[in-house]
Amino acid sequence: MISAVDLRAGMTFVQDGNLIKVLDASHHKPGKGNTVMRMKLRNIRTGATYDTTFRPDEKFERAFIETKTVQYLYNMDTTAVFMDLETYEQYEIPTSIIEDELKFIKENENAEIQFFGQEVIGVDVPSTVVLEVVDTQPSIKGATVTGSGKPATMETGLVINVPDFIEKGEKLIVNTSDGGSYSKRA
Repeated sequence: MISAVDLRAGMTFVQDGNLIKVLDASHHKPGKGNTVMRMKLRNIRTGATYDTTFRPDEKFERAFIETKTVQYLYNMDTTAVFMDLETYEQYEIPTSIIEDELKFIKENENAEIQFFGQEVIGVDVPSTVVLEVVDTQPSIKGATVTGSGKPATMETGLVINVPDFIEKGEKLIVNTSDGGSYSKRA
């Protein structure tokens, strides 16, 4: 069991049979009254995000999440298919659960899937990935890094804002932690 005061961003716990991930946690002491923990939480199974408060002494069951290295094979309708590299077992994950993560994973590339017991609950992507630009406006001669930028479509379908000097076919390092942003050329 874990107390609400010990919950931090990134931790996962079980509440009323639901698997909950902490997105943000802060201690709040109002002028009058008792201290409370303000939390921004996401239900992992439904994807619903909500804000709530807990008393610091409330207890929750900590969820132990295991990860396994797999290979992303392909996307079929509303399902993404991954294969275990050791046993060749295939895992099908609904794309609605991992649509944000799929923007950073190329086919036949390794990824980490997360398990809670036997249930597949998500995909873990690295903090940066290398993606190729497949479509953008032509480069502007004399453009500098300080320009306003232009949209570029990456090979996974992700659209990010890049500097004006980036051209089609270039490989870029993309930050995944903020939903996809240009970092630098690869």
